[in-house]
Amino acid sequence: MPRADTDDGKGPDQPATDGPTATAPTVVLLVRHGTTTTTGKELPGRSPGLHLADSGARQAEDVARRIVALTAPRQDEPKPNGDAPAPADEASPDAGDVDPDAGDRAAPGEATPGPPGGEHAAPGHEGVAAVYASPLDRTRETAAPIAAAVGCEVVVDDGLIELDVGDWTGILLADAAKRPEWRTIQRYPSGFTFPGGESFVAMQARMVATLDAYRRRHPGQTIVAVSHADPIRALVAHAMGTHLDLFQRVVVSPCSLTAIALGDGGPMVLTVNATGDPGPLVPS
Repeated sequence: MPRADTDDGKGPDQPATDGPTATAPTVVLLVRHGTTTTTGKELPGRSPGLHLADSGARQAEDVARRIVALTAPRQDEPKPNGDAPAPADEASPDAGDVDPDAGDRAAPGEATPGPPGGEHAAPGHEGVAAVYASPLDRTRETAAPIAAAVGCEVVVDDGLIELDVGDWTGILLADAAKRPEWRTIQRYPSGFTFPGGESFVAMQARMVATLDAYRRRHPGQTIVAVSHADPIRALVAHAMGTHLDLFQRVVVSPCSLTAIALGDGGPMVLTVNATGDPGPLVPS
């Protein structure tokens, strides 16, 4: 299975400069998977075989359309290099169906090869360079229509996987709320590790490392990463400089869009939990 070298994104043929140059930010569009039969009822954790409900499949199609509209080339604006916009008949052909099992698998936090045709730039100019997804069924099924719409393959990345809730896997939320540990989970998650599972701190560190690998792999590009509610919320808290113990205050709805720009000056949160048109994803 091919792997990409982790580098700074600069090709060998780039001319040397007199000093360090700023790297264009990488924009990551984080998508929570669509609704399943357990959403809002259970802690499914990493349970296999949990598929999107019919409503979740419709949400996935809808978020795919929103991503296309958000990242489609703007024909009324010049290209970043100053060239005139390409004529409509020079646009890339429509993508066919994408198998959610297709694409290379990435180890947690490891950069992976981008999909074919993935040399694109930031939102509003050249579209989406890559579509990554957690290995669980519900995320891959959400990523499939997105990848088909933007002409990429789904690249499965273990770094985006759900929080491992260990012995709590499959517990009803109503029953979980009755356990004494629930108060810690809600108010002091940084001090909690699920029995037989993962800590919130480890989950956040895994997500931060995964996006850092994307930044090195896709400098100046826009990518999509389909993950889960808690990993996305923990990532938003990190990007905002907010303590993990407050991450429960962030809402991430099924098939919502959260966008983070990763630049030399650190992360910048562009939108959170967008379920409609979030507007231009650029710093104000």
